[in-house]
Amino acid sequence: MDESRMRRRYHSLEEMIQDNYGSSVFIIRTDSVRGGDINNAYRMSLSDGTYLFVKTNSINNLNFFLTESRGLGAFRSLNKVGVPEVLGAGTDEQRDISFLALEYIESSPGTPSYWENFGHQLAALHRAECLSYVDPERSEARFGFYEDNYIGATPQKNQPKKNWIDFYRECRLLPQITMAEKYLEPAVRKKADWLLDHLDLYLREPGFPSLLHGDLWSGNMICGKGGVPWIIDPAAYVGDFEADLAMTQLFGSLPERFYAAYNEVNPVDKAGYAQRKNLYHLYQLLNHLNLFGSMYLGSVVDIINMYAGV
Repeated sequence: MDESRMRRRYHSLEEMIQDNYGSSVFIIRTDSVRGGDINNAYRMSLSDGTYLFVKTNSINNLNFFLTESRGLGAFRSLNKVGVPEVLGAGTDEQRDISFLALEYIESSPGTPSYWENFGHQLAALHRAECLSYVDPERSEARFGFYEDNYIGATPQKNQPKKNWIDFYRECRLLPQITMAEKYLEPAVRKKADWLLDHLDLYLREPGFPSLLHGDLWSGNMICGKGGVPWIIDPAAYVGDFEADLAMTQLFGSLPERFYAAYNEVNPVDKAGYAQRKNLYHLYQLLNHLNLFGSMYLGSVVDIINMYAGV
């Protein structure tokens, strides 16, 4: 998809389809599919035999899809792992929706080499040059993204920073902790504030920045035809690759052969990562607490207590 189409806002599904496939192509069937907790998702069948994957939300939430489309475009431009082509985003007043249309990826059973391939490809993505996605106007900034986006339905700050620890404090943990104040008892909030002030005791400044998926759990990975790995639904930004690895282990780890293959291309400081991993889990668990409620509070408090020395 060219950059001009990536940034175009369509005014109906039909306009998007005609722009991509021609004026004679039309929708013949729409079937609901699994699409997560935030959006409605459909497989759309067109008259020329093409399938599309279409996500919809309320008409006021178009920015969900505009930022996602540009995140997907960043991954596609690096060409290290499979990413669906973005066909267009916009609003459809007749249907009272905003939408994002993507290339449809048919899920297939895993092949013997699927996890090794995915490990190698994700590691190559993390090692790719990516500073152009932070802020072209600030050469000293190494972490962040050129625009804010979303983690689920939560706004995600991506203000460019020179240092990773500053970015993780100010753009990741602090906004989520502030949103979670109604859940946190004063003693826990005091410990959280101490942790924010002492992140340098636990986190590292990585040797190089990496373009991160940002929400890399198993539901955002697809094994396509022929065992080709694909990633979907990013919350893209540039950061420490350990944050992506940690997300793959938040709700149960991937097979060990994935991590072994990853380590062949991008070696991991296993002892240091093990000590830092739960701090990366904290961001995601805080977001789940703020989105879905107190069922995640115990996990959040456990991690704060694990690191906070007050």
